[in-house]
Amino acid sequence: MVFNSFEFILFFPIVTLLYFYLEHKYRWILLLVASAVFYAWFKVEYLLILVFTIIVDYFAGLWIEKSKGKNRKWALAMSILANVGVLAIFKYANFAIGTANALLFRMGKETNDMWDIILPIGLSFHTFQAMSYTIEVYRGTVPAERNLFRYALYVMFYPQLVAGPIERPQNVIHQFLEKHHFDYHRAVSGLRLMLWGMFKKVVIADRLAVFVEKIYDSPDGYQGLPLILATIAFSFQIFCDFSGYTDIALGAARIMGFRLMKNFDRPYFSKSIGEFWRRWHISLSSWFKDYLYIPLGGNRVSLPRKYFNLFLVFMISGLWHGASWNFVIWGTLHGIYQIIGQFTAKWQEKISNLLPSDFLKKVFNAGLVFTLVSFAWIFFRAKTFRQALYISKGIFAKSSHSLSEVLNIFGVKEVIIAVLAVILMEMVHWAQRGESISLIFDKWPKWQKWSVYYLLFLSILFFASYSNIQFIYFQF
Repeated sequence: MVFNSFEFILFFPIVTLLYFYLEHKYRWILLLVASAVFYAWFKVEYLLILVFTIIVDYFAGLWIEKSKGKNRKWALAMSILANVGVLAIFKYANFAIGTANALLFRMGKETNDMWDIILPIGLSFHTFQAMSYTIEVYRGTVPAERNLFRYALYVMFYPQLVAGPIERPQNVIHQFLEKHHFDYHRAVSGLRLMLWGMFKKVVIADRLAVFVEKIYDSPDGYQGLPLILATIAFSFQIFCDFSGYTDIALGAARIMGFRLMKNFDRPYFSKSIGEFWRRWHISLSSWFKDYLYIPLGGNRVSLPRKYFNLFLVFMISGLWHGASWNFVIWGTLHGIYQIIGQFTAKWQEKISNLLPSDFLKKVFNAGLVFTLVSFAWIFFRAKTFRQALYISKGIFAKSSHSLSEVLNIFGVKEVIIAVLAVILMEMVHWAQRGESISLIFDKWPKWQKWSVYYLLFLSILFFASYSNIQFIYFQF
């Protein structure tokens, strides 16, 4: 079930009303059943994979807590192996077979048949969340959960089940035991966040997706300006698509009284690639930092080893996103950006100091980061490695179309709506540089707040792209 669907418009209020109607001791059961229905709506078989990893990790947690010495490590290893194994089978098996086939073909040998398997929606998200649990139990941060079904709810909680944020057990499990009373101001805040997320998804992301698909699905007929504009459009599309999902997830959880972690913090305002990754997909960035980068030695090792750790983490991050060499290259590019950025930090500072004001320095640095990030998005979005190479070269070639011709590809009216919507979003982001937009809203008189709500709702009603495009990160 997707957030931008008629089914969810019915599902969400029914579940929320029942949540507050039921006695506290039954609410977590409702949420577990609702989450199972939410996920099964995509495909019932997906639940079997969830059930397998939930059972394995639940008993692994108990085993870790009661064991000592090597037995604890064996229990943790079993849990991680089970989760990584599920990923390997459903997400990376055909990637490995395809890579092997390419090598075998070049060697003139017989190739292997691809497996007929379908990638379960959000598999990487809930397996990483499950691994967080056993790792934290191993570290002694949280006790092992004794109730199997309550642990299942931690993995399956429907607002963030298929696209995050990737939560930690110490942040979520205890909230299922808290008694949440209906709070009007919290409900308004949650609905406002859901409305804003829906605006970003259906008015901006889905509208930009139409233009991006026209160029990226058949890039061979374009050079220069069309490829540049499509790449910039995708940069905003993927942000609005993913952060829009997160806003809806956080808003839906907030209405019921649950606090999920912030996953985006105006990433395109970043002045360095390092800052970008502290603002983009925060739950995944912090996951890799806490569970991979720091255990590898983090910043406590020699400089060459530190750079190797950074490179490795970002390469694995790329592979996490998708079973394709395009994603590996995308992650590798960000690893290279990080290393070069840290290595040349002093030179960058000297260059930016040549600019006459702090504002221009920030604009220059943010523009440079946006350009680098957008270039890397080419490999993320392109269907094949050959297309990614063509586009990455084609953006520097002489334009095959004039600006007016490019606008006609998408439609002038569509361009105007998309650009105005992006400008509005960035104005909101700019207003948040000092404090949260929620705090700003709370200071406004009621008539101003409700005027904004109605304008957002009407914008969605009249300017939404009703193409029912699935959220991009569902595929991961």
